[in-house]
Amino acid sequence: MFTGIIETLGTVQEVKKEQDNIHITIKSSITEELKIDQSVAHNGICLTVVAIEGNYYTVTAIGETIKKTNISNWKVGDNVNLERAMKLGDRLDGHIVQGHVDQIGTCVVAEETNGSWLYTFEYDGLLQNITIEKGSITVNGVSLTVVNSGASNFSVAIIPYTYEHTNFNSFVVGTKVNLEFDVIGKYVSKLYNK
Repeated sequence: MFTGIIETLGTVQEVKKEQDNIHITIKSSITEELKIDQSVAHNGICLTVVAIEGNYYTVTAIGETIKKTNISNWKVGDNVNLERAMKLGDRLDGHIVQGHVDQIGTCVVAEETNGSWLYTFEYDGLLQNITIEKGSITVNGVSLTVVNSGASNFSVAIIPYTYEHTNFNSFVVGTKVNLEFDVIGKYVSKLYNK
């Protein structure tokens, strides 16, 4: 379980394909605090640490993860948003994030708006995921508030701190992102689609 409040960025050092799996090695300032078997959210994808060496650690993505996320697009040098699992009793500064990506979205607007940034994302509405105006959404692991909620699109406004400390600063029109829809929104969607 995560909160969507990004701790730091990690940099992809190696991407190695093995059968249907992808092994990704990351360099990060939190590596020395990690342990094997620990869950870490990478751009919102909950992945298990399988190896640690110095400032580097490795995670493995299997077929299901590869199919539902943008992880197959990651390459050496890419920055990824990192968050360790929350501790019981900590403040929940974002919202409840499971680290289970629902689908990929595409950035269709990325613009600076007088000191903040506005991003609009489109997604496949046929998968029955919904956003709710002023509800929560997780984009590449970042907990955000939805504005301009549509049937298959939504926007988010980014403050300078988030822009500077996440990989949002690399988003351009066409960037593929991981989306995890709010657990409450998922529940409401199931009620209306019965």
